[in-house]
Amino acid sequence: MPNLMLLRHGESQWNLENRFTGWTDVPLSPKGEQEAREAGEKLKSYKFDKAFTSVLKRAIDTLSIVLKIIRQEDIPIEYDKALNERHYGALQGLNKAETAKKYGDAQVKLWRRSYDIAPPSEVTELNPMGISESLKDTAARTLPYFESKIIPEIRAGKNILVSAHGNSLRSIVMQLDNLTREQVIELNIPTGVPLLYVYDTDGNILEHRYL
Repeated sequence: MPNLMLLRHGESQWNLENRFTGWTDVPLSPKGEQEAREAGEKLKSYKFDKAFTSVLKRAIDTLSIVLKIIRQEDIPIEYDKALNERHYGALQGLNKAETAKKYGDAQVKLWRRSYDIAPPSEVTELNPMGISESLKDTAARTLPYFESKIIPEIRAGKNILVSAHGNSLRSIVMQLDNLTREQVIELNIPTGVPLLYVYDTDGNILEHRYL
């Protein structure tokens, strides 16, 4: 039975500093590196045929650490921005607590967790294109990629490892678990904790659980 393993990158430096990260390409923190190593230890008994990751270093480095620990560094890896974190618009680089004080906890929660409400979009040094994405926007690029590139591999009987980000993975889990827009508000994918989906030979999910 094929396995799909979803893994959010370990804690990044901006996770540590409680800042909105989005597309900003920040590295793992020392704790994040340790979380990746711990994920690798949990995955030693699993054999993967292929891995997918974003083009951001925190996800790439997490995957690299895991594959080294499980001694599967030679498997094919596909990198694609479709798996990138959502873009946080004008919030990128801002401290989350200070932003909550300015706009209110409820508004910031909507920006962070809601399905179709995007953060403010304006041109800043960290966002020269003025981009901003809701979870719906993120899903619009992540899910077609997931359906066209990853699901066929699972249906072919392959074991797949995906190293990505909180919101790109939230969009995938929302679809896999058939979550409503209201339910996804409360969904949080923890850093560095593998999430296993076991499929049958017909492509149906038999079980899913964190390791």
